[in-house]
Amino acid sequence: MHQQIKAAVAAYGEQVQAEALDLLRTLGRIPAPSHQEDRRAAFCRDWLLEQGAEDVVIDAAKNVVCRIDCQEDRDLVVFAAHTDIVFPDTDPLPLREEDGRMYAPGIGDDTANLVNLLMAGKYLLQNKPRTSCGILLVCNACEEGLGNLKGTKELFRTYGSRIKAFYSFDSKMPGCCCTAVGSHRYRITCQTAGGHSYGAAGNPSAIEILCRLVGSLYDIPLPMEAKTTRNVGRIEGGTTVNSIAQTCSILYEYRSASQTCLESMEERFWQTVDGFRDMGGELTVELLGVRPGNGPVDPAALEALTRQSLEVIGSFCDGEIDTSPGSTDSNIPLSLGIPANTIGTVRGGLAHTREEWIDCASLPAGLGIALSLMLLYTEL
Repeated sequence: MHQQIKAAVAAYGEQVQAEALDLLRTLGRIPAPSHQEDRRAAFCRDWLLEQGAEDVVIDAAKNVVCRIDCQEDRDLVVFAAHTDIVFPDTDPLPLREEDGRMYAPGIGDDTANLVNLLMAGKYLLQNKPRTSCGILLVCNACEEGLGNLKGTKELFRTYGSRIKAFYSFDSKMPGCCCTAVGSHRYRITCQTAGGHSYGAAGNPSAIEILCRLVGSLYDIPLPMEAKTTRNVGRIEGGTTVNSIAQTCSILYEYRSASQTCLESMEERFWQTVDGFRDMGGELTVELLGVRPGNGPVDPAALEALTRQSLEVIGSFCDGEIDTSPGSTDSNIPLSLGIPANTIGTVRGGLAHTREEWIDCASLPAGLGIALSLMLLYTEL
């Protein structure tokens, strides 16, 4: 990494360390369930304006998009972190600090990474280095769960092929994900006539039909070309012990890093479901979400982007860098053939639990990673 960049990053990180922690305390208390990120989005927009942003909007998907030198004829690079968290709270979130750790629901996934995005963006806004392309700073919505990457999908609908590279700050460091794990998610519901468990004995049971279907879904042979998984994560139905269940539903998903494997699983899924349509119940299938897998990315371009990211991460972190495949906002650009990395900028643990925590001392290194990557697209 260029020595001038390293020096600038080190000086800035020391200068804003206390400010970054204060920003994390504030953002960490603002609730942001998927699809309900309005308060965080408004805060991030206003904060960016206070730092000198001249072109920042909240789009139809509740993404906060700050445009830097994005004239129509320029290619774009995106730096993003998601605003939503997995928890449904709409009241202020509980936050506490103890022994150098900060605890709060969603504090690491993805609030601390969002803070590092914002603080790195502040450097660009206030120092105004000459850029080699347009830069989009994006606080994106709907990454988690049934948010189904809605925010990033909207971003690519808007800017499309102008985007030549994409970075998402998410998860823990040292980590750099460059392989997309795609998924298809469904709700399957069965309805029958039901009846009294004795008086109407023999009538089809919605629970029995779906239990048999679950077994068949798990019997589907998994493709071997890439790691592929399937899971029934929820089943609910029936009313009481002496009633034949009229209604039952399950939540089902399959995942793979290979688009070909996803297509194979989709074909076998429908074959299996269709085989249960004549068992006395009415089956309905609702597609809850699709996260695409890897698309036609130029291997050399993706390798170059990832090698650059690994070099930057390695300059701030010791130890082996986790490059495991993942399901993140980078799925969208990777599925479209655009090089993308998802990079962790914080250390912590217990993600997706209410006891989630981050190591406050790790924030400066994470900010260093985020800002160093941004400055690679300037003439500093």
